[in-house]
Amino acid sequence: MKTLTSKALGAAVAIAAITASVPLAITAYADPAPTAEFPDPQGSGCDAFKQQVPAYKNLHDQQTDTAMASIPDISTFNSAISGQLNPAVNLTSMLDNGPYVVFAPNNAAFAALPPAQLDALKADPAALTKLLDYHVFLGLLGPDDVKGQRPTQEGAELTVTGKGGDVKVNDTAKVVCGGIISGHARIYIIDTVLDPGAAPAPVTGSGTSTTAPTTTSAATSTSATSATSAAPAPAG
Repeated sequence: MKTLTSKALGAAVAIAAITASVPLAITAYADPAPTAEFPDPQGSGCDAFKQQVPAYKNLHDQQTDTAMASIPDISTFNSAISGQLNPAVNLTSMLDNGPYVVFAPNNAAFAALPPAQLDALKADPAALTKLLDYHVFLGLLGPDDVKGQRPTQEGAELTVTGKGGDVKVNDTAKVVCGGIISGHARIYIIDTVLDPGAAPAPVTGSGTSTTAPTTTSAATSTSATSATSAAPAPAG
């Protein structure tokens, strides 16, 4: 009996010694991850936009087509890109696989189009697609960085000038509220429907303008030399 008690006591002492040698675990409480701050959109119409879409900061978690469908002031443009104006034209899959900058004309801009022009667009999938693609280009640029000449999804260029709350497109469309953040795009509400037929000329790189004439000149020189060599010698 004494032996068993002694063994039990010895085991208890050994366990106590081991426990004492192991540092106490300290429970750490990490600070919560900071919430990402997204810059506010800019433009003279942003106050009205925020009233229409009070939860606009949540749009950054949404697909582009869903975010755009949440903005009442661009409902006509949204119906055009989502197959509602013409079932053969639906750009939502493209926009949801950005990054894109989207210039979305507001409802007043579409209302300003001659009714016959809008009817023609509804009836012509190719013309409607061309028009819509001209309002989109690759990138994720905010109001301070969007300026410059950009190739659109349609292929033609557009020119963006200004910054912040004073941005214009092709000198004809003013940004009402721009830099609205969705999951895959930066959305700019504009006051005019852009015309791909009035696109600015593409910017030509310096190398392109000098290479062609040089090549042509060399070819001409070679042809001239060959012709001279092949010509018969004048009679003596």
